[in-house]
Amino acid sequence: MAHPKSKTSKQRKRKRRTHYKASAPQIAVCKKTGEKHIYHHAYSDDEGNLYYRGKLLVKAEVEE
Repeated sequence: MAHPKSKTSKQRKRKRRTHYKASAPQIAVCKKTGEKHIYHHAYSDDEGNLYYRGKLLVKAEVEE
């Protein structure tokens, strides 16, 4: 009977046996801009302004 060259650790064994899968990220819609974004992430609108939780963080520079 074949023997393993080294012991399989508990962590490696349990990682292989798990069946938990990552769920799809939740999508939110900003009430102010109407942009779709991931919860707890900053997002930008069409003009390039950066928003978080409906508040303007960084205003986009206007290039002429």
